[in-house]
Amino acid sequence: MSLTETLLQLAPSPQMLLLIVGAIALLESLALVGLLLPGVVLITAAASLAGHQDMAVSSLLLAAFIGAVLGDGISFSLGYTQRERVTRLWPLSRHPEWLARGARFFQRYGSLSVFFGRFVGPVRPVIPLIAGMLHMSPRAFLWANLASAALWAPAYVLPGYLLGQTWQQLLTVPAGLEALLVTLAIVVVGLAVVFSWLRHQVSRAGRLYRLLARAARRSPLLRRAWLKRSWRNGREVPLGSWLLLIFSLGGLSGLTIAVIRQRGPFPIDLQVHALFDILVVPLLPEAGQLLARIGDMLGILALVLPWGIWLLARRHLAAFAHIAAGLGGIALLNTLGKALIGRPRPDTPDYLTGSLAYPSAHASSAVVLYGLAAAFVAQELPQHRRFWAYWLAIALTLPMALSRLVVGVHWLTDLLGGGLLGLVVCALVRLAWQRQPHRSLAPCPWQALTVASLMLLAARVAWLPPI
Repeated sequence: MSLTETLLQLAPSPQMLLLIVGAIALLESLALVGLLLPGVVLITAAASLAGHQDMAVSSLLLAAFIGAVLGDGISFSLGYTQRERVTRLWPLSRHPEWLARGARFFQRYGSLSVFFGRFVGPVRPVIPLIAGMLHMSPRAFLWANLASAALWAPAYVLPGYLLGQTWQQLLTVPAGLEALLVTLAIVVVGLAVVFSWLRHQVSRAGRLYRLLARAARRSPLLRRAWLKRSWRNGREVPLGSWLLLIFSLGGLSGLTIAVIRQRGPFPIDLQVHALFDILVVPLLPEAGQLLARIGDMLGILALVLPWGIWLLARRHLAAFAHIAAGLGGIALLNTLGKALIGRPRPDTPDYLTGSLAYPSAHASSAVVLYGLAAAFVAQELPQHRRFWAYWLAIALTLPMALSRLVVGVHWLTDLLGGGLLGLVVCALVRLAWQRQPHRSLAPCPWQALTVASLMLLAARVAWLPPI
């Protein structure tokens, strides 16, 4: 049975899908619940199933519209009638800053905040609640609710519906490899979620950090080491960096030993290579070649050059030195690793003649570049917003690594080894950085620097061959 037939059998009936889309839209707009529900992901998945079944798009949009209107309406009524009790309800009782952020948004835009707020992720489920608490006119709220829902429904439903209508035509996967493709997707998403969760747990606000701090205070030896690290850092013990170093170094050592003993590709390497060899996706090979140029030495230099010049101009010499050491160190380790292990590539184009496979330099360099960028950006952000920097780094790194499988120049375990090596370097750089307090890197003209990086990168892609 093909993947398409399996999805069709597992998919709910059209009537049930309408109810599911309406319920997701309601809960995603509902105060308190909407703060915790990944509504965008869920409604995209449900709309994709609906598109695959060729359901009437008008019925789907109507269900999402009704659900969104009801969700905001219930939130408004809750704030209007339970004004004094709202702040004592979980999770707002644990996160009063959510209400404060929504109140500032409401004060800035007034009645229009209900309309605008539906499209602003961090405040979307809170604005109707605050509008009720501040006794906004019910008639004004109703019109803003209806108008915003009329725009919100197609904006959120149609992309998923279009995906469900077209994915089968865009992607042709042999039946024998469908299970492997689904497994790889689940593993990638699962690892990203686990990494994000663990990163929060080992920060000062995390439960694991508090448990270890409590244990350290009870032991004289641990207490001395803990207080020493806390004093040097000025804010918190770099527990996340230490755990990242331990686990990534252990994983890299074990995988490298296995690669040396295997003396060839693993069965999973052969399966994944066969999968990408027979994948039929329009423009996928061209995208792989494009990412090959973006992720090589010249592409990385184009990306980091404007930022390096700005760091030097603003005399952020320590940050410049740490980032340069990370990128230089990963380049050196890649060269040594390839030479010592000597693993051949599955395919060697002319521009890679003489180059070996393990570890993947593109994967490891991307991890160091985007990982360090995320870490330095996150340290300038409030605790509750730092995960966005790391998720963006993951989103940029994964395509770069997978592109090496698309162009057929690496095995899967080459990418895993490169990723682990990059994490080791990231952890070492961060531990070195966290030994002493440093002045903030803000303010930073990140918009101008980003544009400059993209312009240099476009010039590199257009005029220089891959290396």
